Amino acid sequence: MRRSARFRAAAVAVAGIALASCSTEAHRASGGRPVELRLAIGGESEEGYDPTLGWGRYGSPLFHSTLLARDADLNIVNDLATRYEVSPDRLVWTVDVRADAKFSDGRPVTARDVAYTFTAASKSGGATDVTVLREAVAVDEDTVELRLTKPQSTFVNRLVSLGIVPEHAHGPDYARKPVGSGPFVFEQWDEGQQLIVRRNDAYYGAKPAFERVVFVFTGEDASLAAARSGQVDLAALPSSLATGEIPGMRLTRVESVDNRGIAFPFQPDEGRRTDEGRPIGNDVTSDLAVRRAVNVALDRRALVDGVLNGFGRPATGPVDGLPWHEPATAVPDDDPEGAKRVLEAAGWVDADGDGVRERGGRRAEFPLLYPAGDSVRQGLALAVADMLKPIGVAVTAQGESWEVIRTRMHADPVLFGWGSHDATEMHNLYSSAQAGVELWNPALYRSPVVDAELDAAMAAADPGQAAAHWKAAQRQFGPGADAAWAWLVNLDHTYYADACLDLGKLQVEPHGHGWPITRGIAGWSWTC
Repeated sequence: MRRSARFRAAAVAVAGIALASCSTEAHRASGGRPVELRLAIGGESEEGYDPTLGWGRYGSPLFHSTLLARDADLNIVNDLATRYEVSPDRLVWTVDVRADAKFSDGRPVTARDVAYTFTAASKSGGATDVTVLREAVAVDEDTVELRLTKPQSTFVNRLVSLGIVPEHAHGPDYARKPVGSGPFVFEQWDEGQQLIVRRNDAYYGAKPAFERVVFVFTGEDASLAAARSGQVDLAALPSSLATGEIPGMRLTRVESVDNRGIAFPFQPDEGRRTDEGRPIGNDVTSDLAVRRAVNVALDRRALVDGVLNGFGRPATGPVDGLPWHEPATAVPDDDPEGAKRVLEAAGWVDADGDGVRERGGRRAEFPLLYPAGDSVRQGLALAVADMLKPIGVAVTAQGESWEVIRTRMHADPVLFGWGSHDATEMHNLYSSAQAGVELWNPALYRSPVVDAELDAAMAAADPGQAAAHWKAAQRQFGPGADAAWAWLVNLDHTYYADACLDLGKLQVEPHGHGWPITRGIAGWSWTC
C-alpha cells in the first residue's frame, strides 16, 4: 500500500514553498493510485518554456515534440518525423512530418510550424544554436527542408533538442504560456513556487499514466524535507544529501555525462576589458605551468569519494565516455611532488617561506568562484583549495551569484558544470569563435590548432571523421598540452523515488538543467 500521508487535503507547504491545493480524492483514481505526480527535481526555467530560446536543450521539452529523439540507449529515433534524409553535399536535411500530431489548442502540427520554429530559433540568439541554418522551407503540408550555409556534423542534434512551436501562437508571452504537441499540456506556473501540467489526451504517442504533474521549485534542503515528509514522489538531490534511507522511497542512481571542471582564464592581465566592462586576464592562471601543476596535483578519486559520496567518477576531460572522447589525453593525477617540480621549473618558488609560491613578485594565488547555494560545487571548490595548498598554490573558494560570475569569469577561475549528448558543446567550450559568448569559452582560450580541428569536426561528412578531429582537438587542449581546464568529476544524478514508482529504463543523462529525468516520463507508472 502507498503511504496515506503522501497526499494531503488542501494546500500544504514544504519549507515555505506552497504546493497546489488538491483533495485526496482528486489525487487518486479508482483503486487508490494517485493520478497526480509531485516532483522536486530542480529549479524552474527563469526564461520560461520557449524551445526557440533554449528550453529543453538538456532534457525533455515536456510540452513539446521534437522531430527526433534519443531512446534510453541514446539511439536516435523518430518523434514528429517519420523519416529524414540528408543531401550528398550535407547542406539540405529533408524531414517528413507525421500527419496525426496536434498542438494542445487543437490545431494540427504542419511542416510550416517546423520551418517557423527553426527560423525563429536561428534568429533568437538563444541557447539552441541553429546559426548554421540558411533557411527552413515547408515544401508541402508534411515535408520541410532545412537548408544550411555549410555542412555540420552535429546538426542532427538540433532535430533532437529543438521543440516545435506553433507559428500561430508563438508571441511575446509564449515562454510563460507555451502551446505544444508533447505528452503534457501547460496548465499553471506560479513563478518561484511550482509548475503544473496535465496529460495531453490528444498526444499521438504513449499516453502518460498521470493526469497531472506538479513540479515543486525547492532548494536542496527543502527537496529532502519534502521527500522525507511524503510530499513528493520524486526528489533530485545532490550526492552530498543522498545519504541514508527514507521509508517508502528508494535511492536511484543514474549515470550521467554531467561534469564539473575549472575554467582557467587563459590570457595575462594587461588591464583590458570587454565591451561590457568585464575584466580580462589573470597573471597566475595564464601561465601554462600553473595550469598543468593544478591538473597533476588534484586527487580526483578523492573528490568523488569525499565530495560526491562515491556517486560519480573522476573526469579526464569534457566528454568522458562519449564516442568522441580521447582517453589518451588523461594525465597522472594525485601527484603533488610532480606538481611542485612543474612549478619550480617555471620559476614559481616559496622564497619567503609563507607556504605560497611567488614569481616576479606575483603570488601563486587566485579565487575559485562557484554558484552560491550549490553544495556540490562548494564542496569541490573547498577540496580543491585543500589539495593545492601543499604545492604552494593558494586558492580561496568563493560562492557568488551568476551575475557576479559572469562579470568575473574572464579574470578569475570558475567551477562550471557542463555535459551534453551533443559534441557541439565541446566546440563551444574551446573554440575562439565562441570566446565570451554567453557562458561559452569563459576563459577566452585561443588556439589556432584547436580551432582548425574543431571546425573540421563540425564540417565532417560522417561521425567517424568527426570523431578523429574531436580527439585531435582534445590532445591539444587537454591537461598534458594547453591544460585549458582542470576537469574534476563526472556526476551520478541521484534521486529519491517512491518505491512504487516505476521509472522504466533510464538514459545516461546530460547536464542537470532541464529535468533530464523526465525524458521517459510518459512511460512511468505505479507498480503498487
